Amino acid sequence: MTDSVSTDSHGGRKAAMSFILIAVLIDMVSIGLIIPVLPPLVGTFASTPSEHTLAYLAVTFAFGIANFFGSPILGALSDRYGRRPVMLIGFSGLALSFFVTAAATALWMLVAVRLLSGAMQANAAVANAYVADITAPEDRAKRFGMLGAAFGMGFILGPVLGGLLGDINLHLPFYVAGTLALVNWAYGFFVLPESLAADHRRPFDWKTANPVSALKKLTGLKGVGLLVGVIALSGLAQLVLHTSWVLYTGFKFGWGPKDNGLSLFAVGVMSVLVQGFLLPRLLKRFSASRLVLMGLASAVLANLLWGAASQGWMMYAVIVINVLGFAASTALQSLISNAADAKTQGQTMGAVASLNSVMAVLAPVIGSGLMYFVAELPKGDWRIGAPFYFCAVLQLCSLLIAWRHFSRLGQAQALPQTS
Repeated sequence: MTDSVSTDSHGGRKAAMSFILIAVLIDMVSIGLIIPVLPPLVGTFASTPSEHTLAYLAVTFAFGIANFFGSPILGALSDRYGRRPVMLIGFSGLALSFFVTAAATALWMLVAVRLLSGAMQANAAVANAYVADITAPEDRAKRFGMLGAAFGMGFILGPVLGGLLGDINLHLPFYVAGTLALVNWAYGFFVLPESLAADHRRPFDWKTANPVSALKKLTGLKGVGLLVGVIALSGLAQLVLHTSWVLYTGFKFGWGPKDNGLSLFAVGVMSVLVQGFLLPRLLKRFSASRLVLMGLASAVLANLLWGAASQGWMMYAVIVINVLGFAASTALQSLISNAADAKTQGQTMGAVASLNSVMAVLAPVIGSGLMYFVAELPKGDWRIGAPFYFCAVLQLCSLLIAWRHFSRLGQAQALPQTS
């Protein structure tokens, strides 16, 4: 299948999947670089495991709360001015965040720069809107799978490289990540074409760009309804897992940056395999709604097994068997995107990002809070898996809500139409 393209272009180049995939790949490599080393770097400003956990909570909370308010505004701005300029703002925010973090000499500096970068960063939401701009609704699940594969590839390259560089010096990955963010800014400025056609743009309105209005509009989209709850709870589970992973493996198995980089490398490999290669085949056999249900069920089991793991190799085994778990978010993303029209993709994706940002505010509080209570337990204790058990409960709730939503939707469609 050939790329769908927009009628708008930048520098004579029509927007196509290849352009946004490259931008997303570079973006995710730069973000992935810091994942294995940010918790240890924060730990240099703490003297005990409990202080370490609270400091990491402050840093991750700052980004989440700023992103909650910033994402719908940036999404709405992308509906007005196009995707490209808003992505350039995001690349600038990332570069600033990485360089200041590398040079930070106090915890307050980390918190301050995460606040600023969170407010400037909506790259994932805008990338999703970019794909929706250039793709027919019936093909979006496959295209979002390609985008997910690019995210996964970034997590293949970024964390393992960050782990290796972090073994040399904890600050080095941040300088490399900042340089990559600048490279991406240059790519966006000189190469990346605009995807949003002029006739699909709409005026910016502060009343609808605030996070509360954006979330209300998202809930009101036909066919979405209870799926907002699925996005919220499954997103919270994913974010609790992400904020707890490095702390958890460190406390339970004694893993350092290199080990965590390799484990996240495995996550990236599975993401690419599932979303880049298996997803099109899965979509031929199952509907997007069925994939959401099966993926959430897989996620429930995976979180239980991660929490109960008694040896490090078990974490890898669960990553491999959680195949359908990697397909759920992409299938859900396609259902949400198809519910929005061409002029509101940016705001819709921004609302989803804002909802995830609310969860990003809660996730470090919950994840780090649970880790705080188990941080002093001896290595290998099953109770250290508390954040993962909590994630399993969240995914189970998501599964039940999604099942209820699709059942209601199916019943409504089966009812006879009356004039």
